Amino acid sequence: MFQRFLRFTMKCQNPAKKFSTATQNNFKVCVIGSAGGIGQPLCLLLKQELMITYLNLYDIAKVNPGVNVDLSHVNTTPIVQAFTGCNVVVITAGMPRKPGMSREDLFGANAAVVYGFACAVACFSPCALVAIVTNPLNSMVPVFSEVLMRCGCYDPCKIFGVTTLDLVRASTFAGQISCADPSYLDIPVIGGHAGKTIVPLLSQSRPPLPSMTQEDIQKLTVRIQEAGTEVVKAKAGEGSATLSMAFAAARFVRSLLKGLSGEPVIECAYVRSCATDAAYFANPLVLGRYGIERNLGYGKLNAYEGKQLQEAVPILVKNIEDGVKYVIQKADIKPPTKCEPPKPPSKTKG
Repeated sequence: MFQRFLRFTMKCQNPAKKFSTATQNNFKVCVIGSAGGIGQPLCLLLKQELMITYLNLYDIAKVNPGVNVDLSHVNTTPIVQAFTGCNVVVITAGMPRKPGMSREDLFGANAAVVYGFACAVACFSPCALVAIVTNPLNSMVPVFSEVLMRCGCYDPCKIFGVTTLDLVRASTFAGQISCADPSYLDIPVIGGHAGKTIVPLLSQSRPPLPSMTQEDIQKLTVRIQEAGTEVVKAKAGEGSATLSMAFAAARFVRSLLKGLSGEPVIECAYVRSCATDAAYFANPLVLGRYGIERNLGYGKLNAYEGKQLQEAVPILVKNIEDGVKYVIQKADIKPPTKCEPPKPPSKTKG
């Protein structure tokens, strides 16, 4: 059985990993939080991306100018410069998760950060696609969205919560169990990006996973849901998932750029949605020139996955309400007076 499965994986490849030489290579990407644990490795990965011409780094840390200089010495195409008129903005800034830290503690620390950068994006890059990495993601995406709504430049097709790490972990852990190359596994993960709101759809794996007992399925599901805690404990409280998150964020940004260049890509992300009672929800999307081209929903679930989804939605609803209430309670949002929409990328001469 495993031999047949392995032969099949060689014929299948995650569509988000395919490379096309026809894509444009003149996009401007900004990483906010570029000096952090996720920001630095993410910038290094993006500095190697051929579709990026300008890579803009922003961080309040004193070391950030050094990160700019350090990265500018790498002999690849993207030019390191300042933040304005970007095609894609990636927000990694904020406090990382620490042992014993409650969700409320993390929310209180990071909501103000995301709130402030939402105002900046509204002013300087209102037409950009925005990829939010900052946790707790289930609440940060609503915070960012509510600010842009009040600034008059909100487009639900352009705001994404990056849940790609859940997909990366799902394929990695499933690959370990099935002895398959995880880079050839495509397992949708829906819901949110914390604990029980993470719902891996193992039944929809492409290629299909070998038969597993219900106990094995439950163990794998819980490991995917608690993988962040696994990293925090392994680092003895000295950090959270940074390298794997940078890898996942780089993959998602690459998919956004491919979509912008006219090559549709399917990726999961946490976005404004009508799929459930939760106003924001993660599931597979078709990414294109204007962000979300089509929401693919989540398809047919088995009984176990359906139960997981039922448990996830009420938690998501509460997380989203927290984000919305935070913005409502702040009365200092003013629509930007000057905005600089990014110029559309020029056509590549062939």
